[in-house]
Amino acid sequence: QVQLVESGGGLVQAGGSLRLSCVASGGIFSVNGMGWYRQAPGKQREWVAHLTSGGSTDYADSLKGRFTISGDNAQKTVYLQMNSLKPEDTAVYYCRYYATWGQGTQVTVSS
Repeated sequence: QVQLVESGGGLVQAGGSLRLSCVASGGIFSVNGMGWYRQAPGKQREWVAHLTSGGSTDYADSLKGRFTISGDNAQKTVYLQMNSLKPEDTAVYYCRYYATWGQGTQVTVSS
């Protein structure tokens, strides 16, 4: 059974950066297929970025240029580097691997 554990969230000022991590366990052989989503208060969960099955990256259009997803197969970890953060990036960020979700990590960006 796959389990995902996120970390790296916190409080940051607008313009700052954070790097989120998601460690997978339980039989995952590749980080390909892992992705990040986020859910802001009062809003639906939205897709942020993912590593495709072929190992390339894909991003929500509105986040291109500020967010970077990467993965480490040896560590079974996927990262989300977030730069130039804005208050509207405030949300709980979730890691996903097909049908499995992590518990989420809170990111709060102050103005």
